[in-house]
Amino acid sequence: MGGGDQSNRGVAMKVGILAGGFGTRLVEETERLPKPMVEIGGRPILWHIMRYYEHFGFTDFAVALGYKADYIKRWFVDYSSLEGDLHLDLTSRHVSTGEVEDRRPWKVSLIETGLLTGTGGRIKRLLPHLGPGTCMVTWGDGLADIDLGALLDFHRSHGKLATLTAVRPPARFGHLEIERDQIVRFDEKPQTGEGWINGAFFVLEPEVADYIEGDKTMFERAPLQKLAADGQLMAYRHHGFWEPMDTERDRTNLVNLWATGEAPWKVWDG
Repeated sequence: MGGGDQSNRGVAMKVGILAGGFGTRLVEETERLPKPMVEIGGRPILWHIMRYYEHFGFTDFAVALGYKADYIKRWFVDYSSLEGDLHLDLTSRHVSTGEVEDRRPWKVSLIETGLLTGTGGRIKRLLPHLGPGTCMVTWGDGLADIDLGALLDFHRSHGKLATLTAVRPPARFGHLEIERDQIVRFDEKPQTGEGWINGAFFVLEPEVADYIEGDKTMFERAPLQKLAADGQLMAYRHHGFWEPMDTERDRTNLVNLWATGEAPWKVWDG
């Protein structure tokens, strides 16, 4: 899968990642750390998501914080300053770091969005940090092998306010009804059926903020429903790999894929 610089598609674009939820369905891990910090192969799933975006040329991130925000802040500070060799002169108290093979070319803003804020509220708080134009947004607990360049091209081709990535996992998520790539109905988490569902990996225009009432708003409910009703929500259909890390079983599967060298989202070298 190709990557490369996304600047040939316009101004460098920012990516928002929601990392503030409680992760209650993965309680074994999230009692001690936020879910985006749960590790796969020694790196937080948040790192894997950011590496995936980086492969396509997206290196400017704003991360929405909430639950255990200090943990995420400390990880980024440690990752940026302590990765690789560390050299200390105890006489002069001078500390320096050596060359780091894995130093990422990221710009990261860690934004406090409130402990009890809903996904819509977090997105609304992030949007000023992602503007002034088109941006990408996703959850901090899901991996995929989506062609992000094609996703962006699709969004720009239709001229609507929002694109979400539609995927087809087992039917335990919100169901989408799609006609000619336009979402005409959005239902939250039905228990039957195996149609297209919301896989996140959104592309959004700033006007989406007008559809979000406030902090308590869940993006998956009223905002997406209203966008669909207004004909402003489009679906980019992804037929490949997509998996959230909602449960311990999900985490184990992702860990095993990485350990066996079969992780579909690992599209980078090294």
